[in-house]
Amino acid sequence: MSIERAKLGPHSVGRDEPIILLGGPCVIESRDHTLRLADQIAKICRQRNMPLVFKASFDKANRSSIGSFRGPGLVDGLAILAEVHSELGLPVVSDIHSPEQAATAGEALDCIQLPAFLCRQTDLILAAARTGKCVNIKKGQFMSPEEMGNVVEKARSVGNDSILLTERGTFFGYNRLVNDMTSLRRMGKFAPVVFDATHSCQLPGGAGTTSGGNREHAPSLALAAIAAGADALFLEVHDDPENAKSDAATVYPLAELDGLIDRIKRVAEAVGRPV
Repeated sequence: MSIERAKLGPHSVGRDEPIILLGGPCVIESRDHTLRLADQIAKICRQRNMPLVFKASFDKANRSSIGSFRGPGLVDGLAILAEVHSELGLPVVSDIHSPEQAATAGEALDCIQLPAFLCRQTDLILAAARTGKCVNIKKGQFMSPEEMGNVVEKARSVGNDSILLTERGTFFGYNRLVNDMTSLRRMGKFAPVVFDATHSCQLPGGAGTTSGGNREHAPSLALAAIAAGADALFLEVHDDPENAKSDAATVYPLAELDGLIDRIKRVAEAVGRPV
């Protein structure tokens, strides 16, 4: 079954809707940094009439190394995201890693995200969907677009129709991701599709104890994805990328976000999307 739109906070995501941005740092680094960065991203998006959903992880449970920074954790992290929502008026999205986190996360988040490596975990999918909130499920690097139809069916089995699927690259040999732009339309048969432009630039585990990457490719991939039919764009954004506590090789520079959004909107207009 195909559903053309999903509800994410105040926004509708779908084929005939404006492109929305899911954007923010990879991980919550501190309360002050999160609120400041959310405000800065929001101002850029408002100036360009780009709908924004603020993204930050409260716990990076899938870091390459045991010594990597994970974030403030469930309780403190959700409190910070709730403050972003209440103080700045932004819908918020973050990822969970176990079914037990779903109900608590659903009280604070507008959208619950499931990491790519966990996209087939039935209990996790059902718990997220039962919150009634929008659920964004990242396609596993080991999954075909067509296999994600079964994932969507699991989520909708509990009566939740606000499901998104995210393309974030497919493994091609060791430490290498590639993107098949045809997957956007292929997954679009099941649910609205998000394109993750920054994680698609990762070299997973490519820096030994951390993931490497090439953020310079993110704009090209983002523009190609909009042209190919993505309904939303996922970008991890940071005001000091080189010193980001997670995904420093791929987070997109805040200083360059305005120019990229301008280009995204021009491509969206060229392919007939409302802007």
